[in-house]
Amino acid sequence: MLGDITIGQFFPGDTVVHRVDPRVKLVLTVLYIIAVFMVRSVVGYGLLLLCVLAIARMSKVPFKYIMKGLKPILFICIFTFTLNIFFTKGENLIFEWKFIKIYKESLINAVYFALRLVFLVIGTSLLTLTTSPMALTDGLERLLKPLKKIKFPVHELSMMMSIALRFIPTLLEETDKIMKAQIARGADFESGNIFERAKAMIPLLVPLFVSAFRRADELAMAMESRCYRGDVNRTRMKTLKMEKRDYTAIALSFVVLALVIVERSVL
Repeated sequence: MLGDITIGQFFPGDTVVHRVDPRVKLVLTVLYIIAVFMVRSVVGYGLLLLCVLAIARMSKVPFKYIMKGLKPILFICIFTFTLNIFFTKGENLIFEWKFIKIYKESLINAVYFALRLVFLVIGTSLLTLTTSPMALTDGLERLLKPLKKIKFPVHELSMMMSIALRFIPTLLEETDKIMKAQIARGADFESGNIFERAKAMIPLLVPLFVSAFRRADELAMAMESRCYRGDVNRTRMKTLKMEKRDYTAIALSFVVLALVIVERSVL
């Protein structure tokens, strides 16, 4: 299960998707999220699926690898689907048994909410898989640069997000090591009901938190010993510059968003 988490991991490559400006990728991700929440029909989700498949094909990231990241949220999707299908009222009753009533509207909403979670995870995974943490930091910092005028800690926020993304694979690896060590000592994380499994995770979480705090302290001491002062007199090895492919990507994203708006108003 831990190896199925793809958010925060970077898939190296030299494709056109990898070379797109990180600022553009962040803006496109926001537009993509807006489109996901605006879609209300099969046609709209089909359009978004075609976009995702096209981006995955151009980035040369295996689509199976992207879909593997959906396994950790499978329970959340099922839980969301169940809540919407049983606790949402409608007008067209399609199934009734004792106190259980399922309406056509609740079934449609349940499917759409589950699909939204799936598409959100796929979209954010594509962002992190095709963009290195340092590029994401630079892109986010440049996008939030106007907030510096109101004394907003733009660089510090960008750095924290970059460190958080960078440490996701490290913490997953540490969790896997601790879990294997606990299993070797007789721990059981598979059997029992959901409450027993949650209780069995306590011996795993305690050393994981200790390790995470130790790594955070070591990182802070390393940055302080190197006289790190945030954005003060900081220079960049690579200067972000918009190119033709970036403007093309923005134009195509607005076309897709416009099609989603038209689809929402027509269907």
